[in-house]
Amino acid sequence: MFCPLKLILMPVLLGYFLDLDDSLVSCLELTVHVGDSALLGCVFQSTGEKRVAKVDWIFSSPGQSEEQYVLYYYANLSVPVGRFQGRVRLAGDLARSDGSLLLQNVTEGDQGTYTCEIRLEMESQVSKKTVVLQVLPEEPKELMVHVGESTQMGCVFQSTEEKLLTKVQWLFSPEEYTQEELLLSCHPKLRAPAGCSQNWGRFQNRVALVGDTAHNDGSIVLQGVKESDRGSYSCSVHLGNLTFRKTIVLHVVQREPRPLVTPVARAPELLGGNQLVIIVGIVCATVLLLPVLILMVKRTHRNNSSVPPATLVKGLENTEKAPEEKHVYSSLTTRDVTEEEDPRDRSEATYMTMQPVWPSLRSAPSNPLEKQSAGGMPQTQQAF
Repeated sequence: MFCPLKLILMPVLLGYFLDLDDSLVSCLELTVHVGDSALLGCVFQSTGEKRVAKVDWIFSSPGQSEEQYVLYYYANLSVPVGRFQGRVRLAGDLARSDGSLLLQNVTEGDQGTYTCEIRLEMESQVSKKTVVLQVLPEEPKELMVHVGESTQMGCVFQSTEEKLLTKVQWLFSPEEYTQEELLLSCHPKLRAPAGCSQNWGRFQNRVALVGDTAHNDGSIVLQGVKESDRGSYSCSVHLGNLTFRKTIVLHVVQREPRPLVTPVARAPELLGGNQLVIIVGIVCATVLLLPVLILMVKRTHRNNSSVPPATLVKGLENTEKAPEEKHVYSSLTTRDVTEEEDPRDRSEATYMTMQPVWPSLRSAPSNPLEKQSAGGMPQTQQAF
């Protein structure tokens, strides 16, 4: 962030035309949370003990074209203006040229630039300071902690001035009681251990100051939280005659008991998605191919049953004729001709050609040769 250029140039030009001394301008930054308080410093060093004659606080933001008066002081009268009424007041010592402003219950709309103008008595010089205020979301006012855990509770008084923190105090109010109990009280000016006194009751050795008192931080940590620690915790930070207060509600939750791990019989595992798909696919393929297989078997049976009767009869005759022909041919005597015999010494021979006898012809022989064969002895004739 930067100070607007006009805040630097305008006082210089004003002093030049009005024959006034140069104005002193400085720029500071401060960050607070919604709902907190902020101390906007406006302190100047003077050569003598001169009182403040006039103080003006002016607010401006990037979203607004016109400036707004926050508070003005003149003739021992301080007047808050506009939407800041009831939330601002002068917190400085005017006798020491301190015109600091205390802004309480900060809202998101308070983000912007605050300009302080101070004029001392019997002086023409106008001193100016600007504070750029950044506003963050509200911090949680309620905390939830399990039994046995530790938790930190913050309490910071935001200020642009390095004022020495004079006192930090924490009070505890249980849910079942209305009376507050002293939890912790610290005086940074005193040396430890006399600087902090703790409750020697339920919080003994469980509470510690962890904030930096040099920066107005009075945060604490609570260790080993118990069920009896639930309630409201109030913090007070004192800067001289200024006091900043904050309250935090602590909720304590009992830890859930861990279930005992016992061996359990494993249930049969269900089929996975891929296995189920494969099984369903096999079943579907079987159902679809079954009619095709049945049709192929039927066609094969029809082809076998379509052979004509004549073919079957011929096959039967061939089976009956085979042994009879063997018997007929086996009754013939053969003579082997060797190469040693002379063909000229060999007499001419007459051979009989045997014809197969069919069963139908045996029943009625027609020639005498067949009749003799049918009588029981086959005869052969040779001529020499």
